[in-house]
Parts: sequence; structure tokens; C-alpha cells
Amino acid sequence: MDISTLKKDFQQTFQHSEEPRVFFAPGRINLIGEHTDYNGGHVFPAAISFGTYALALPRKDNFIHLYSKNFSEKGIVKVSLDDLSFNKADGWANYPKGMTTYFLDEGFDIPHGFDVLYYGNIPNGAGLSSSASIELVTGVLLDNLYNLSIDRIRMVQIGQKVENKYIGVNSGIMDQFAIGMGKENHAILLNCDTLDYEYAPIELNDYDIIIINTNKRRELADSKYNERRQQCEEALQNLQAELSISNLGELTPEQFDENRHLIHSEVNQKRAKHAVYENARTIEALQKLKAGDLQSFGQLVNASHHSLRDDYEVTGKELDTIVETAWKQEGVLGARMTGAGFGGCAIAIVEKEKVESVKQAIESDYLEKIGYEPTFYVASIGDGAKEIKEEN
Repeated sequence: MDISTLKKDFQQTFQHSEEPRVFFAPGRINLIGEHTDYNGGHVFPAAISFGTYALALPRKDNFIHLYSKNFSEKGIVKVSLDDLSFNKADGWANYPKGMTTYFLDEGFDIPHGFDVLYYGNIPNGAGLSSSASIELVTGVLLDNLYNLSIDRIRMVQIGQKVENKYIGVNSGIMDQFAIGMGKENHAILLNCDTLDYEYAPIELNDYDIIIINTNKRRELADSKYNERRQQCEEALQNLQAELSISNLGELTPEQFDENRHLIHSEVNQKRAKHAVYENARTIEALQKLKAGDLQSFGQLVNASHHSLRDDYEVTGKELDTIVETAWKQEGVLGARMTGAGFGGCAIAIVEKEKVESVKQAIESDYLEKIGYEPTFYVASIGDGAKEIKEEN
């Protein structure tokens, strides 16, 4: 859907003759570094070309009128700046309400309401972070509409606070950080504990990143996610009996191997091994990309999936079918699951000329083994949340 169509939709929806301002926030993929964030390790996300558009104009009164083309059956959600409390009936609109609430709580001056139309082209339920995309597009909208000059990392932290406190989802900061701080043709090596970060060039040249959605409903992900967190915490406590560490991300693989006997449970040993080794792979991935060594980067991506399958046990039949089929295809540098697991998406780095044949091979194998088709998206790595200005 092009921007001129969205502008017309905005004008019709809100009966405006004036042209709205246009804002965009991407979705994100995580190239490597899975289930490391809550273990004090590194992640390696990148902003992608799919995302959320928000078209807005200020109002003269105290009301915010919110409309989403993705949830058009809900109509226009109308709320007042005087009452932005969470309301389950408002559904998707709670994300922009939460951002506005916390901007006000932090002392930013939002003197009057606004009309806003949202449209997202992130595939639903694919684990590419559509909720953080809505939060950050609202953040840049508020920042620019009211000339707030908010520090971008502060905006990212407000986005995470909306997720944790307003919506009630116990997620880390990676999604908001990648979406708020993304940079075209770069991934971000981020320490989720300290928020230290470094950009890494992603020069894929003759390769594309394909996102493959399993189209499996992710019923298991939340309960298993909490279970894995607990297992890692238990492993850490066992290690702390003799080691002065505050999280698993502080250990090198060598240090872990020397001390793994301290972890009482064999299952917890495997969980902790994944967290430590995956963190090391993620740091190494930055070096390989800086050196332009795509082959080695692809091998690290493959090793990540092996570890998620065998040590962390969060992949499941659907993701394994996609990834293991991808590994067998000519022109595939690397493939792995991305996100929480048990459904959602996998990514593959594929030679441009081989994309169609790789897609066909994965689709037929998946259909045969799983019984329905996956969905494919080719993503480019783009900028973080921003206002889209007219090109003169």
C-alpha cells in the first residue's frame, strides 16, 4: 500500500483536507543471539523493511482518535488525554495509549490530542515484533508532532515500559531497541544488560535474507519461555556457589565447561550451555561480518539452530523441518529459527539466484511433513523509526 493511498484514507477517515504527517517504524529480525537477552548476553537484531505507518495531525481539543486499517472493524477508538487508562476493549489501541501515558508521566508536554491512522504490513503472529513497532511509531509521532526532542534510547525504554507495565508482557528491550535504533544495512550488537551497542555492516551482496513463517499457532511459547528462564536462573544459582558472577553472559565457553559440574541438573546444564555458547557465537558473528566473512557468519547461524534444537529444546517439528530442509539446498549460507520458538519464523541467508528454488524445496517438504504451507518474505535491512518526509 503506497503512502498517497494512506494519506487519502486518513483524509476520508477523519474528514481532513490538510495532508497528514507520515511516520514509520520497522519490524525486526534477530540474526543470532536467541534466549541470551535475559541471561545477560548479547543479541544481534536488525530493523527490516516491513513495519507500521502512522499518519497524524494534531487536534485542537483534548481527544485522541485512533484508527487502524488492520483492525478496521473496531472503527475509530476515541480516548481523552485525561483518561488513558488500560482498557481491554480498546485492543490494539492500548499500545499508542500506553506510549502517550508514559510520555506524559515523564513530563513531556502534550497540550492537545491528535488524529492518527495506523497501517502495518508486518505479517501477523510471525514474531517480527509488531507491538514494539506500534509503540515506536507512536513515539516518533509524539516526538515530532509536539517538538519534544526526546532522547532516542529514552524513547526505546518507554516502549519497553509500555510492554511490561501497561500491557503486562514480561519482555526484554531488544525489540524496541532494534526498532528505535535500526540503521540501513546494519545489524546491532546489543548487550541487553548494559545497553552498550555497536553497529555491524550487513553487506550481503549476492544474498537475500528470507523470513519463513511456520504459520503455526504459538500456544507453547509463553509457558516454555518462563520454564527456560527459571532453568537458567537455577543453573546460575548453582554456579554462584563458587563463582562470583551475576549472569550467565559473563562466562566464556571455556569457563563454563570447567564449572558445569556445579550445576546439579543435567537439563539445566544444557540450558546454561546454550546461553553461554550462544552469547559467544553472537560476539564472534560481529567480527565475522566486520571482516566480510559471510561463510563463517552462516556457519555460526547454523550452530545457533543446532543449540536451540538440542540444548535449549525450543524449536519443534515445524521450525526444524524448515531449517533442516534449507541446510540441504545449494546457495544457502545459513538458516535458523528466530524468536521465542515453538512456531513463529525461521530465517535463511540465500543466494539471490537460488531464492526461488530454495523456497520451492522448503514449501514442498513442509507441506508433506506438516500438512500446510509456510509463508515466505524477502526482507531488506532498513532504518529505525522515523518521520517520512516528502522527496522534493
